[in-house]
Amino acid sequence: MEVYCTRPRCPRPQNHFADLDDITTLKTTQQKYCTTCGMPLLLDGRYVPVKLLGRGGFGAAFLARDRRIPGMRQCVVKQFQPAGNLSLNQLQQAQLMFEREAEVLSQLGNDHEQIPDLFAFFPVIVNGLQPGQQDQFFYLVQEYIDGQNLEEELVKQGKFSEQQVLEVLQEILKVLKFVHHRSIIHRDIKPSNIMRRRDGRLFLLDFGAVKQVTNVALGSAASSTGIYSMGFAPPEQMAGGQVFPSTDLYALAVTILILLTNQEAIQLFDAYSNQWKWRSQVTVSPRLADILDKMLLPAANQRFQSAQEVLDALNSQAAQAPTQLNSPSVTLPPQPPIGSSPVVPRPSPTQPAFSTVELLGGAAFSGFEGALIAIALFSLVKLPIVTFTVACVILGILIFAQTRRWIEKFDLLIIPTISFAIIFFLPFLQGGLGIQGVVILSVAAALVAISLTAVFRLIYKLLSLLL
Repeated sequence: MEVYCTRPRCPRPQNHFADLDDITTLKTTQQKYCTTCGMPLLLDGRYVPVKLLGRGGFGAAFLARDRRIPGMRQCVVKQFQPAGNLSLNQLQQAQLMFEREAEVLSQLGNDHEQIPDLFAFFPVIVNGLQPGQQDQFFYLVQEYIDGQNLEEELVKQGKFSEQQVLEVLQEILKVLKFVHHRSIIHRDIKPSNIMRRRDGRLFLLDFGAVKQVTNVALGSAASSTGIYSMGFAPPEQMAGGQVFPSTDLYALAVTILILLTNQEAIQLFDAYSNQWKWRSQVTVSPRLADILDKMLLPAANQRFQSAQEVLDALNSQAAQAPTQLNSPSVTLPPQPPIGSSPVVPRPSPTQPAFSTVELLGGAAFSGFEGALIAIALFSLVKLPIVTFTVACVILGILIFAQTRRWIEKFDLLIIPTISFAIIFFLPFLQGGLGIQGVVILSVAAALVAISLTAVFRLIYKLLSLLL
């Protein structure tokens, strides 16, 4: 069996013990030690680290097995080692804070199903690598969520659709409502801290126990400095002052922008104007865009003040768009039978609404391109009925492609340019009009299409208000 040493500076942390392949020996052995550095491997006598999940500046996380639970339940062991040479008093303060935070995490996990349960917390004091030196480590043992975090999902599948980010918003806001009600601020919301379990359920991870201990150990308990990820933190958090529920809402909004655009936060924030410039990167409903922008306001008191306020705003939006999530709770898919392969559900993508500019631009494209197609066909066929029928079919296909967003943005310029170039260089396709006549007729058709689209949109808006 492979057992992983948790000492941070161990040069060869992987250990192999053939005798531990026997489950009886694994359950009864007193202790095992790293063959390289001598670190005890069975943490608290029961947790067997088998794999490094990740390492940061203040500790690491390991996948482990609990040898005292039938089936050797998987769990996550988080290790924290205070940085620097700390005094005995500082270590005691760190341990007290660690224990206090562990109690909070235990309450959160036990009372909310979308927060991992806390199984144990304990310190470990071992002989250091230098003679006469002792090292002290702190450990938290938490429920293991088998799945992918949203950062990994983003890399794998690309940009999230509007409905997918609505699901994330709805679910994480419910968790934040629960957390904030208990006067706890997460302070580090980002895609990598939101995990989707294999059954589709979203979990909020990393509630800052290690980060709070870090603050105590470094002697800055009154400051929030260091308890954030760059790009996700609002001004009040980066300044090291107080944090509020709206601090978490800001970070959640940044998370949503990253999922929508598949870009880093630094690429979406304009430092010169001190504003988030993201709307041009995606097409979402105006209401959702307004909600996100309010969550991202620089002043904490200008944002939504609670997770419930954002949920109310989203549900108000959903009432006008039945295809979006409009319930504070989401029905989860049934658990797969034991022994079967779990299936991860994914929300079906929906086409985002077209803006006025997109509608009018599409109308101009359809009118201009339709005229070019009709002129070219008439030049070849010389039968008005056939020309009209074939042109309408081709134009209908182009309009359908626009509604499906198969043709959009620069395509609306490239396709007419190519069509016009073909007619320009092949005079027999100009229908006897000459290139100037082709241009005049095509532009006129585009203007008529724009006018008709604007009129119909105005009529639709008026009817929507009246009905």
